[in-house]
Amino acid sequence: MTAQAQAARRFRALHKGPGFIMPNAWDAGTARLLAAEGFAAIATTSAGVAFSLGKPDYGLDDAALTVSREAMLARVAEIAAATELPVNADLEAGWGDDPETVAQTIRLAVAAGAAGGNIEDIRGERLYDEALAVERIAAARAAAPDFVLTARTDVFQGPGEDALAQAIRRGNLFLEAGADCVFPPGAPDLATIRTLAREIAGPVNIVVGLTPIDGGLDALFEAGVRRISVGGSIARAALGLVRRAAADLKAGRLDYASDQIPQGELNALFSGGTPAGR
Repeated sequence: MTAQAQAARRFRALHKGPGFIMPNAWDAGTARLLAAEGFAAIATTSAGVAFSLGKPDYGLDDAALTVSREAMLARVAEIAAATELPVNADLEAGWGDDPETVAQTIRLAVAAGAAGGNIEDIRGERLYDEALAVERIAAARAAAPDFVLTARTDVFQGPGEDALAQAIRRGNLFLEAGADCVFPPGAPDLATIRTLAREIAGPVNIVVGLTPIDGGLDALFEAGVRRISVGGSIARAALGLVRRAAADLKAGRLDYASDQIPQGELNALFSGGTPAGR
């Protein structure tokens, strides 16, 4: 059995147990740092990868601003090679509208070492027609039967009074088409999240990091959430530190330096040792 297949098996088992937290890395260094903190799995973040390349998250119609499938999967491979943990890849909308392109993206993600990955049901600001969205998930499933497939639905990202009903309907249709987990970002409150977890007939992933959650992460698990990710929030926080460091330097201060991880700890971590004090 390949390392990827073993990781996929472990990742699938996580979705059948208690809820777990899956933080998002954007390069090999952040992957190893997060893995050292004892998480059971990590994910990639398209936002973090794009920002590290000096590009926006989702360039879409401007090739100069878009992170290509090749570039994103190269980073997925780098992250998967940096840790033995299962890696869930942010595969955006699969880099194509048609189901076969989505299937090819899944096959490439498996080759890159990903244990699982997300496929979105939106391109730009437009949700895919429901039937096509389901067909895309079915094609992804057929492309890699052991891959842990997460179907993301972005119904909460746009206007519409029936967003909750749509999210539940789409989530269950995606599960019937072969998805292993449903990811509905943007649920506005804990009551909505509780309803999603109850009415969607499979594991639900909730992304955190943009707004506080009343009761913290424990409240999400108590609401029935199986998996918690953080999207690009760690990457944005890291970039926030870079900007604060620049402001400190311009003002003649070195306040930012108090947030450093000691050089010795990082050297030990990245050389395969155990950082002092850990």
